[in-house]
Parts: sequence; C-alpha cells; structure tokens
Amino acid sequence: MTFSDDFEIGSMEELEGLIDDVGFVPFFANEIEGFSIEEHIADGCWYHDAESGFWPAWEWKGPVIREMKCAYGKFLRGKAMYISAKWFPDFANFRRDGYDFDARYDDGLEPYGDKELYELLDANAPVVSKVLKSIGGYKKGGRRGFDSAVGRLQKQCYVLTSDFRYATDRFGNEYGWGVAEYSTPEKFLGKKFTNAVYRRTPEESYKRVGRQFSKILPDAETWEIEKILK
Repeated sequence: MTFSDDFEIGSMEELEGLIDDVGFVPFFANEIEGFSIEEHIADGCWYHDAESGFWPAWEWKGPVIREMKCAYGKFLRGKAMYISAKWFPDFANFRRDGYDFDARYDDGLEPYGDKELYELLDANAPVVSKVLKSIGGYKKGGRRGFDSAVGRLQKQCYVLTSDFRYATDRFGNEYGWGVAEYSTPEKFLGKKFTNAVYRRTPEESYKRVGRQFSKILPDAETWEIEKILK
C-alpha cells in the first residue's frame, strides 16, 4: 500500500494494518499531501461532537500502541506519528546519530536540563506526564520548559509515548482526554529495539528509511522526504 492510494481508515484494525504495512503513519496532515490519518479517516471516525464523547481516532491511540508495541510520538517536525516496531530502530538510529543518551551528553550535544529530565523519566518509566511534571518540579512558579524538552527528546527518539491514561469515575468508567504516558524505547520496546538500534551506521539507517518513504510516498519529491526526515 502507498499513500497515493485511495483508501479509508474505518476501524482500529484497519489502522493497525496500515501501520504494519507501511511502517510510518502520521496522525495529522503535514507538508506532504495525503500522508496522514487525518486525510484518510472514514466519516465518523475522526471525531463526533463533544456531547457524544466519541472520538474514535483519538481513542484508538492507547490500544494501538499497546497491542502493536509500536512507537508513537512527536517524530515528524513536532507532529505525532506511529512507527512500526520493524522500522523504529533504523529511524531512531539516524535521529540519534548513533549515540546513546549518555554518550550524546558527554560529547556536549545535550543541555543539562534535558539530561535531568531524561534521567528522571527513565528512572520512573512508564510515567504519566502530569506525574513527571510534579516530581520534576515543572509547575506554576517552578521549572519551565517541560513540553519543549520532551519534544526534543521525542524528536531524537530517546523518549516515546507508551500509552494514554484516562481518569475514571467511581464506577471505573473512563472519561475526559487521555493523558500521555512516557517511556524510553529501550524500556517499552525491549530487546527487539536494543538489539537492532545501532546495528547499522546512522547513514545506512537513513538510507533505508528514505527508501521506505519513497516507496510509500511515490508522488513526493526527494527534497520533501528529506525535509520531513530531518
């Protein structure tokens, strides 16, 4: 399947099949036309009115992540994207430029604030964002920059969203918006990730990912693909 095809995503199972087939599935529309769930979602599956409380594409997020053990995070120029377990090691390798986090920091490529947040997250993973903010002192009148730091760590593939957690009422019914739960790829994906992430050089991984993007986006120009991969 390619994103030039005329298709609709009408169920969570169809979304999972798409992720497994193409490897990279952005949630929102982006610079490349047609390359998103938003542009291929079936009527009634993007969202219904707030009164109904039915927001299918959003409600699928947690179950898809858990069932597929795929990566989800702001990997695409600040926008969320699903990446299959098959493709995430190569994607992470070139985004990390072959560094694990400690080596990256030791070479002066990470600010100390990001190091503190990464270590705090890693020590408590999986951890819900509001809990992480609380234990890290990111609150009104306290430390700032939480969202920016988490965004950078996701872009570099040191952090991902491992689930979405909902508040529950006294009957155990979930309600409201799901709150992101964070983890590291090493902890969430385990050996399938750690055994593969640095198997190739960053350059080799970049070429593999680029070829896959060209395959699933046959109408996109090379420069467009290179732009969103950076």
